[in-house]
Amino acid sequence: MTLTQLEIFTLVAELKSFTLAAMQLNISQSAVSHAIKALEQDLNVSLFTREQNQITVTEIGGVLLVKAQHMLNIHEAMKQEAQAANGLKQGVLRIGSFGPGSSSGILPPLLKKYREQYPLISVIVDEGDDESVARWLLEKRVDIGFVILPDERFETFKVIEDQMVAILPLEHPLAAKDAVSLKELCQYPFNLTEAGSGKMVMALFHAQKLMPKIQFRTRQLLSTFALVGRGEAVSIVAQLAIPSDLNNIVIKPLNPKVERTVAFAITNESEISPATRAFIKIAKSLEIR
Repeated sequence: MTLTQLEIFTLVAELKSFTLAAMQLNISQSAVSHAIKALEQDLNVSLFTREQNQITVTEIGGVLLVKAQHMLNIHEAMKQEAQAANGLKQGVLRIGSFGPGSSSGILPPLLKKYREQYPLISVIVDEGDDESVARWLLEKRVDIGFVILPDERFETFKVIEDQMVAILPLEHPLAAKDAVSLKELCQYPFNLTEAGSGKMVMALFHAQKLMPKIQFRTRQLLSTFALVGRGEAVSIVAQLAIPSDLNNIVIKPLNPKVERTVAFAITNESEISPATRAFIKIAKSLEIR
């Protein structure tokens, strides 16, 4: 078993494709297949099932995948620790982000400062919904990621306070109110965004024994904003995710107010790489608004 085999294993699992993994690694597909076969023989297990050109990680493969990623992380951390002895110069930092609120509202000033200080560190940002980011952290696919507090699975530090808000068409009957209740929103066609906070939004309604008139479900916030801007629906989103130049909708706080705390999370501070530690230091030093 080699680190190269583990790297190929984790990449095939991520991309669900031998061909795409070979293209990304700039090697032949046969080399990828050979590496996986050799690893399976060494471990005496099947890591993938292959049916109708679809690649799926087996149950034991999923267990070993977490350990493989952990081993690769330790290897990367060792390289960075050695480099850090002469000044942190090279390495990789992988960040899990859950959408425009974090990718556009929080990360830019942090990455700007980070790249100024560590220009040769390669920064990779993977974007997904809240649950995906948490899963990537647990699987060691990212070094650090955004979570909503409280989350006892991780070591965290607060980044910013946010709130859930109602977004309405400009001429909507509720647009003149100072704040909007969930019960009032239930009177109108509703767009449920599944871009990350969909489960949280539905939990808010269910807590009050309410059911919105869901007529649209969107996975992209741009689609949500477009629907509301055209007057076709109302919706609830995180305030941090709303672009500052959006002028065709009305933003209203909920009544009662619904706040959420955005934080950075890591799995174990004793195991983080120097590149991750340097990023955390910068994040804690900057005031994010």
